[in-house]
Amino acid sequence: DPDSGDNGLLLYSLVRGQTDEFDIDENTGQIFTVSVAGKTGTFNLEVQAADQGTRRLTAWTTVIVTVDSSSSSNIVMLVLNQKINVVERNSAEVQRVLEDTLGWNVYVVDIYSEEIERRARSSTGETQVKIIVFDEAHQEVPAEDVKRKLREQKGGIEVELEKVFSASVSAAVGEAPAAPASPERAATIVLGVLLAITFIAFLAYVLLDLRRKRYRGKHGKQGLVKKVEIMEGIDNPWAVDKNGSLKSLEKPEYMNN
Repeated sequence: DPDSGDNGLLLYSLVRGQTDEFDIDENTGQIFTVSVAGKTGTFNLEVQAADQGTRRLTAWTTVIVTVDSSSSSNIVMLVLNQKINVVERNSAEVQRVLEDTLGWNVYVVDIYSEEIERRARSSTGETQVKIIVFDEAHQEVPAEDVKRKLREQKGGIEVELEKVFSASVSAAVGEAPAAPASPERAATIVLGVLLAITFIAFLAYVLLDLRRKRYRGKHGKQGLVKKVEIMEGIDNPWAVDKNGSLKSLEKPEYMNN
């Protein structure tokens, strides 16, 4: 406001919208979040600017805030038989058609093609559109519910998209890639694998040590017996006979003569 004094002093306020989730700095007009935990989607905020003159003048504008949730498990993929550059150019109209047909709020997460066409973005005739759908409470609609309704409204969606692309359109529900594991879950998996490897290594060590002890016990006894038998020709009080029992090594009588 180019006026001076109170007539040029502007104060900002949210006059309509999700004021529980957002707030505004009345002096700068900066909008910030209060609490959007667990909520995703598009929020429409009506902002008022008012000067402080005797005859207060006001103006309004709508601010659209999108809370992203690209890692959501409720992402749904819609496959269109159109070139990626054409879909990107008409993404707003694609979103409008889906919202009008489904009766829910739709947020387009990404538009891409699986083929390597970044050097020639018009080379492919199939494009994947990843979307998340929200109800009136800004809660994510389960992916299975979205897929079911997309299949039910397939004919109507294709008719409306043909008006957008001025060409025959095929819209099919695809399978979106699974959401990546969270860092905490990944750490848990890694720790579990390390513990399993450690346990297996310990078990292998115990079994190997047990076999070693058995081997030593068996062959050690045999070695002792063989050693004693070899020493039978010497004056050995602990010599054993062939049956393994102790025997006396006293000299025969004929040797005493």
